[in-house]
Amino acid sequence: AINAAVPRSVFLLHACAHNPTGVDPTPEQWAELADLFIQKGHYAFFDCAYQGFASGDLGKDGEAVRYFESRGIPMLVCQSFAKNAGLYGERVGALHVLATTKDEADRVRSQLSILQRSEISNPPAYGARLIALLLTDPELFEQWKEDIKTMAFRIIDMRKQLHHILTNELQTPGNWDHILSQIGMFSFTGITPAQANAIIEKAHVYMTGNGRISMAGLNSKNIRYFAESLDKAVRGTL
Repeated sequence: AINAAVPRSVFLLHACAHNPTGVDPTPEQWAELADLFIQKGHYAFFDCAYQGFASGDLGKDGEAVRYFESRGIPMLVCQSFAKNAGLYGERVGALHVLATTKDEADRVRSQLSILQRSEISNPPAYGARLIALLLTDPELFEQWKEDIKTMAFRIIDMRKQLHHILTNELQTPGNWDHILSQIGMFSFTGITPAQANAIIEKAHVYMTGNGRISMAGLNSKNIRYFAESLDKAVRGTL
């Protein structure tokens, strides 16, 4: 699609921990994508909503954005702190624009100022000040990085436990290896809409109709109930 698109098209890319698939391009695939962007003059629009939740490392999860920047590809980066800083209610984020010249940067800044004034004017400052403190205080920043690592590894552990219960204990029909290969907060279970609806209506476990679940919603107390409900839905006995 990227190669077939008209030149100077804009493409929305997830920087890491793709939602909803949980599947990210490999470094080699990012390099191939960058080549196509340069050849076609495309513009990259990065959505960076889950930085740190893919690998547990902020730097590693930002590699795709930095690689595109190193190749000189013009881009927008929408960065959210709603998930990795636990500020869902504040919806704190930042918009980064990579300009090629100072004149271009000045023109972009002017347009963003006009847009911000007309659309938002004076946004709430509380969440933004929390993030500013988090990013500028060395001790808090290091603590935050450790907290992100803890959360990311907990999600990875939930993937391992869910896979083990389905595969080794319940022997649920089908192959569930994709639960381990996917990364980030979400997972496509691969179940049908009818099976997903059965789990919602009968087990009262809520997910999207396409079978996407939030791995962050699983814990040691509810994972077996979910696995057993999923097993019954797949077998048609729920």
